[in-house]
Amino acid sequence: MIAQTPQPPYYAVLFTSLRTGGDHGYGIMSDRMVELAMQQPGYLGHESARDGLGITISYWASLEDIRNWKRQSEHWEAQELGRTTWYSEYKVRICKVERDYGFAANQE
Repeated sequence: MIAQTPQPPYYAVLFTSLRTGGDHGYGIMSDRMVELAMQQPGYLGHESARDGLGITISYWASLEDIRNWKRQSEHWEAQELGRTTWYSEYKVRICKVERDYGFAANQE
């Protein structure tokens, strides 16, 4: 599903990753991180896809909101498990969204 974000400006955190083999609790933690992120001040939505390369984009109102999310204790635990267990490689990019537009068929 495409996230319904507000009018820019806002921020996007792009997380791209390559997984190691096996689940090792990843699915449960991934679901928990979505649930937890949705409760954070400044969270605007997210989009995610995985087909070999995983891409998750989360949207935030401010850079401070992103910093606070990074420091959230359960998220910190997930980051550690990502480095030690779940990912062979990942990259985080933080971008300011200055413009967005789109199209939706069958929208009334």
